[in-house]
Amino acid sequence: MCGIVGAVAARNVQGILLEGLKRLEYRGYDSAGMAVISPQGQLDRRRAVGKVAALEECLEEAPLSGELGIAHTRWATHGKPSERNAHPHQSGESLAVVHNGIIENFESLKSELEGQGYVFTSETDTEVVAHLLAREVDRQADLFEGVRRVLASLDGAYALGVAHCSEPETLIGARQGSPLVVGVGIEEAFLASDPLALLQVTDRFIYLEEGDLVRLRQGGSIEIFDINGKPVERPVKIFEHGDGAASKGDYRHFMLKEIYEQPAVIAKTLEGRLAQSSVLVNSFGTEAEALFSRVKQIHIIACGTSYHAGMTARYWLEKYAGIPTQVEVASEFRYRQVVVPENTLFVTLSQSGETADTLAALRFSRELGYLGALAICNVPGSSLVRESDLTLMTHAGPEIGVASTKAFTTQLTALMLLALALGKVRGVNEGRQAEIVAALRELPRMVSRVLALDSEIEALSTAFAEKHHALFLGRGAHFPIAMEGALKLKEISYIHAEAYPAGELKHGPLALVDNEMPVIAVAPNDELLEKLKSNLQEVRARGGELFVFADENVHLKEGEGIRVLRLPHIDEALAPILYTLPLQLLSYHVAVLKGTDVDQPRNLAKSVTVE
Repeated sequence: MCGIVGAVAARNVQGILLEGLKRLEYRGYDSAGMAVISPQGQLDRRRAVGKVAALEECLEEAPLSGELGIAHTRWATHGKPSERNAHPHQSGESLAVVHNGIIENFESLKSELEGQGYVFTSETDTEVVAHLLAREVDRQADLFEGVRRVLASLDGAYALGVAHCSEPETLIGARQGSPLVVGVGIEEAFLASDPLALLQVTDRFIYLEEGDLVRLRQGGSIEIFDINGKPVERPVKIFEHGDGAASKGDYRHFMLKEIYEQPAVIAKTLEGRLAQSSVLVNSFGTEAEALFSRVKQIHIIACGTSYHAGMTARYWLEKYAGIPTQVEVASEFRYRQVVVPENTLFVTLSQSGETADTLAALRFSRELGYLGALAICNVPGSSLVRESDLTLMTHAGPEIGVASTKAFTTQLTALMLLALALGKVRGVNEGRQAEIVAALRELPRMVSRVLALDSEIEALSTAFAEKHHALFLGRGAHFPIAMEGALKLKEISYIHAEAYPAGELKHGPLALVDNEMPVIAVAPNDELLEKLKSNLQEVRARGGELFVFADENVHLKEGEGIRVLRLPHIDEALAPILYTLPLQLLSYHVAVLKGTDVDQPRNLAKSVTVE
């Protein structure tokens, strides 16, 4: 989503703000802008449509100078991409604001302001905030108090950065439903929607909580106030990932780098969580064993790729823990009448921990009588983590590419740990658990073996360069993996792709199959293999071109219209994790062939922090 950077320092902040915007490019955006209060006390602004590079060119022609400023990358929610809709937005010549989120009552506020003579120059909801702030600051003669009063009138989600010429040494930030962090420097302070934006200037961060209002002043002064206006202390945390996490290194794209990081990050997900033959239940928290012993049902709530991880986990939780499990899209969950069986564990999945629908679902769940809430997440200081009873961090590190790769496989790994932990507490399948734990120890090495097939997968990708549609097939726990493969292909190559359980072919999808519809299937060596082979024969009989990712022990011959890539044998419990890798690589290479923007596909954002 949109990105915010702000700085108040004893040096020119233009370079800090610009570098911060570059580090936020992975989030998805359509325009960028910057506003700085000059040494003469004037508010100067530059905005540009398109990439941050366009703003950088603008700044080269007309540089900004000042020790306090705010900057923004916008992803359109109100108004088409244009310079006049780009942030920062101003009211008059003295106030500028940057905003992430959506102001739901902006239309009524806009009507009120227009009646008072305020003139709007954009189509955005954010300009309403700018005019409200200007009005209240004039009334209160105090920037902080003016912002505080305006926040009470806003409905929706926001993270705000505000600068005003009347107080050229003060930067105000606020958050409600959209993430915002404070960067702690040496006699200087910063704001950002993501700590990655500020790693060039600090590795110390304060993660603001819901309703927090912060005042940053020259000299590094940081004052935080809660939703009731009371001063509060929030802990300063050291960012755990190095600055190199935001660099592609020697890789062509972040996505490829993150695909190749999977052996290492899966190892981190497992680190310290496995005993000799079982999962350490306390990895989920000191109260986990007592809570897990009472669990009778599980509801998993997630969005997008995380939803596919949850769908896969349903098979594991029912098979290896014996617990009935439901999986639901977060955006649907909170808009229906939910029946919560007794002793149901509420599980949320999110890479960022700030996914708007998932976070709202967690808050909604508090009213429904769940036994407890467990978050599986990648960001320690995120809202989802702070507001859950139990957490398991995936330790995937920052994921920059919009199309999720390592976040997905580490979520799957964490969910297998959950299934085994619940099974251990319930005394279910103890012998089988020991086998899976042994396989988990080997998983990073097995993932590396699949990555060694990259050149063969790249060769397969050439068959997709001119295609417009694709069909993915899987059975059992591999149906969600097929769904994830289809999502990756459509996300970054813009090829229309769908996934089906292979057994559903005769119920409709088979009508689509011809020699222009490539069909991708995952074929692990499990109890459904023979049925899958029959489904593949149905495809070949209709002239469909098959691409099969199969276990090395599966007897499946290549021939006309069928190409087979053989993967190393792995315990069938973990096969869904392993078979994700070739689908990621296939999508990546197809996207490169088609010349799309792999890391920042059109219309998409990395972290969906508005509904």
